[in-house]
Amino acid sequence: MTHSPLHLSRRSLLSSAAFGAMVTTVPGLAHAASGTSLPGRAASLPLKDVRLLPSRYLHAVELNTKYLMALEPDRLLHNYHKFAGLSVKGEIYGGWESDTIAGEALGHYLSALSLMYAQTGHAECVTRINYIIDELAKCQAAHGDGYVAGFMRKRKDGTIVDGKEIFPEIMAGDIRSMGFDLNGCWVPFYNWHKLYAGLMDAQTYTGNDKGIPILIGLSGYIEKVFAPLSEAQIQTVLDCEFGGINESFAELYARTKDPRWLKLAEKTFYHTKVMAPLTEGRDELANLHANTQVPKLIGLARLHEITGKPDYAKASGYFWERVVNHHSYVIGGNADREHFFQPDNVAKHITEQTCESCNTYNMLKLTRHLYSWSPNAAYFDYYERAHLNHMLAQQHPETGMFTYMMPLMSGTARRYSTPFETFTCCLLSGIETNSKHGDSIYWEGKDTFFVNLYIPSTANWQAKGADFELTTQYPYEGKITLNLKRVNGAKAFAVALRIPGWAKSNTLLVNGKPALAKVEKGYALITRTWRSGDVVTLDLPLDLRLETPPGTDKVVSVLRGPMVLAADLGEAGPPTRGEVWEGTPPVLVGADILAGLKPVAGEVAVYRTQGLGRPGDVTLKPFYAQYERRIAVYFNRYTDAEWVVAQEQVRAEQAALKALAERSMDIMYLGEMQPERDHNLTTGGASYPVTYRGRKGRDARTDGFFEFDMAVTRDGKPAGPLVLQATYWGSEVNKNFYISIDGVRIAHQLLTGTKPGEFFDIDYAVPVELTRGKQKVRIRFEPAAMSRCGPVFGVRIFTADKGNKA
Repeated sequence: MTHSPLHLSRRSLLSSAAFGAMVTTVPGLAHAASGTSLPGRAASLPLKDVRLLPSRYLHAVELNTKYLMALEPDRLLHNYHKFAGLSVKGEIYGGWESDTIAGEALGHYLSALSLMYAQTGHAECVTRINYIIDELAKCQAAHGDGYVAGFMRKRKDGTIVDGKEIFPEIMAGDIRSMGFDLNGCWVPFYNWHKLYAGLMDAQTYTGNDKGIPILIGLSGYIEKVFAPLSEAQIQTVLDCEFGGINESFAELYARTKDPRWLKLAEKTFYHTKVMAPLTEGRDELANLHANTQVPKLIGLARLHEITGKPDYAKASGYFWERVVNHHSYVIGGNADREHFFQPDNVAKHITEQTCESCNTYNMLKLTRHLYSWSPNAAYFDYYERAHLNHMLAQQHPETGMFTYMMPLMSGTARRYSTPFETFTCCLLSGIETNSKHGDSIYWEGKDTFFVNLYIPSTANWQAKGADFELTTQYPYEGKITLNLKRVNGAKAFAVALRIPGWAKSNTLLVNGKPALAKVEKGYALITRTWRSGDVVTLDLPLDLRLETPPGTDKVVSVLRGPMVLAADLGEAGPPTRGEVWEGTPPVLVGADILAGLKPVAGEVAVYRTQGLGRPGDVTLKPFYAQYERRIAVYFNRYTDAEWVVAQEQVRAEQAALKALAERSMDIMYLGEMQPERDHNLTTGGASYPVTYRGRKGRDARTDGFFEFDMAVTRDGKPAGPLVLQATYWGSEVNKNFYISIDGVRIAHQLLTGTKPGEFFDIDYAVPVELTRGKQKVRIRFEPAAMSRCGPVFGVRIFTADKGNKA
């Protein structure tokens, strides 16, 4: 029997009003027994009690198992052994493992092995865990002071040394913190957070307790580093990304009851300038590096669970609500170029650098904490959205490799890691994600068994001695079957099935008959005396719907049930550095978009636009499964009249560009190989080509620069007064740099985010004396001290006098 859904749209997920209890009855069904309600708290069923059945999720776990077994512990231990003065047993891996963040992978690997053992029972995982922990103990003993790490330090002269070298400097008050670099070392406390998590996961999931003494010794070393520092100095250290090491110390306190570690968690690793606004209910996230912040809030959530302090819950809950409802894309990911932007501006940030995968991995962890305090299906509406459309999309189903970003700009395609040479944070969080797809399907609280994700699996609910089996083709089909395979005798308890907020109706049966149920906080709650063989079936309609990003109704995405659909724009082809798609982003034109989406015969969850698409109709398929395709997820939509106006605007812009081209002496396409060669580009220090929103450019980091030649005559003839024009991205902030011509500074530029969401040009007058008698000049961009330059997305020199077309 069908009924109207509880309206919990993603846009309204757990706003302040939604945190209260929400209880309704199911229309057309008999009311449940009086007094039956959801428990106030819940815990996920232990991972060891859940086993996945054949599905894309099980395939992901099996593929990930092969990759974990292909990795060699001794290669991950390389720097740990080296800096402890012990014999190195394996060659260091590539990517970040060969950079100053080296050693991070070992902690992730320990976590992934631990989770994989719990998820599958794979015995080799435990063998490897035990070996690694024993080797870490040897490394720590060799240091003799509690220290153990694998990260490195780059000195000012460019030499690479043991990262331990930075800590005496910090203790002496010499602190140089720049977001990701701390005294020449890349995020050392973030790195340690992964090691803490790995050793604690080993204890939790395999029972190996040997890692805890290692962590106690290391914590003592860290405690000594911070002991001589003032509060202001501590905050300077915390300006460098530290991951969720506040969670690590909170958890170490929970396991040892030593108050020293709670003090480190609460007092030392509390980043005031980020935490205070969130505690006070202020969204000041714009321009903050996103994944730097999420783990801090996970740490606050854990501190709330340990201490009961309400401010910790308030900050983490407010952060979650703002990110999910005001900073997230349709697939559940967040951030552009790894940074938050102004709230409700998603439509201005649909680029090839959206949705860093680590961000979503951590947002799901935070969601689990918040849900456990107050079960509400709205949390899992978000969780399912992100888990299906981002996390399942991150791993290539054939190679088992992972994406860093999940690009959403029209025409972009995913690019994947390689097994041993492109280690990054997202590859490493990916091996954790794909070791635990069963960890959030089932939850328990008092006498209630929750089903939150509809993933084929079995579950052993030890509290009631009950075994369940969930079978389904969801999300391609809407029918879900929950079979109570075994229970000792007849037992009374409640089964709570999540009714997604997008479901317009549903059919819920027990043993083929209408269920005795009510809906509370988005759950169909069935309370009865259960027996072996009882079967619950839930049918959800997988209707198409449109969603608009927060802040505009002129852009839409298409969804079918929980699945985001995307236009298939063709094969991705082999990756090339900074590749740019040459096609035209599709738009949808018409008064009724949904009416123009027609199912493709013989296909499931595949649709074709009819007469809606410009420049042509497109085929829509599940986004997550388009692993090697160019896609479009967001579509500008127009009425027929609006489309006429839009085309006129495009023609006017093209005419203006043509007029500017006629006045131009020279154009420098930064970031492109041949133009940079043609203009004799040279760089110093750290300067890199970049690609953003399909445009190529170049930046310069602290102590770096780039310079190049540009013509100031046409056909050998001078052109009078000239203008140098540079193109920037309008959301850049705190970029402070200089522009010089032949060694003479002509401009001091500070980018302050004054043109958010768009590229813009700045014109600089070129003094006539700098070009007089010359055919070309040397242009130089260089950052001010402790700052960055650009990126610059092109430079042009043109005549100041519009009438002069020499």
